[in-house]
Amino acid sequence: MSGFIGQAATQPFVLSNDPFFPEIDATDLRASVRLSGDVSDKRLETAIVDAMLTTNRELKDKKAEWLAAGHTALAQVDPATIANRNALEQLYTRAVQALVAAEHAERYRGYDATASGVREDAEQLPTADDYRRDYRHALRDLLGTGHATIELI
Repeated sequence: MSGFIGQAATQPFVLSNDPFFPEIDATDLRASVRLSGDVSDKRLETAIVDAMLTTNRELKDKKAEWLAAGHTALAQVDPATIANRNALEQLYTRAVQALVAAEHAERYRGYDATASGVREDAEQLPTADDYRRDYRHALRDLLGTGHATIELI
């Protein structure tokens, strides 16, 4: 018996988005959230599109504000750059990546389904909840709101 585990061949692709928001590079996303070829290009595309739709829907009202202020793209809202890329586009991309990673964490488990494999998986990998928290943080940063809501009772 060999230790070979097949991986789907992947191809680089970029998904277009609403013209206001940045496009998403699947190769960069795979590297950022450590997705290997066990997720096919088609499944990845579906997850990215869903994440973009969700994020765009969450930012709908804020986008209307930005458009009313005369901004035709997210990069125009704040010209600040980090690592030679617009900071708000970085946050948007991070939000999409986090949602894709959350879906991956929910749907794909490691190949070792033994008790020790499940235990190691739980100890080493971020959970879907961790990724959803990252999504919320990136989204709140885009919206300009805090990460926590605290109320005195």
